[in-house]
Amino acid sequence: MFKHILIPVDGSETSTQAVAKAAGLAKTFGSTVTALYVIDPYPFTGVGADFAYGQEQYLSAATAEANAALDAAKAALMQAGVSNVNTTVGEGHAVHDGIQRAVESTGADLIVIGSHGRRGLEKLVLGSVTQKVLNVAHVPVLVVRG
Repeated sequence: MFKHILIPVDGSETSTQAVAKAAGLAKTFGSTVTALYVIDPYPFTGVGADFAYGQEQYLSAATAEANAALDAAKAALMQAGVSNVNTTVGEGHAVHDGIQRAVESTGADLIVIGSHGRRGLEKLVLGSVTQKVLNVAHVPVLVVRG
């Protein structure tokens, strides 16, 4: 039914739960799985040498964090018996945009994403990547509540 499952991960417990749910689906359907971590490549605004130094430090730390989250997701998927696993680091000023681009580039036909389940003022202030993905996705989205 689902040939290619995309799992956006961020290293949180919620994304770990989404990985576990996606592993079960992938085993059932024989799906390829791509774990995705999205980095904002330009989170700073400014000019000059201080900006360049801060940018380089940020990208180094963000890449290390992305690789750790992707390695953990891949290990969990492989341990669950999913054999066709890819990992990728995407870019986007907004995470949901990076996820949508990954859907298009990988040909994924399902997104499995975790949600912290924020409500009220916390949701209003912090926003929700999952909600934004639901608004832009052109493929089914399975939301795994944390």
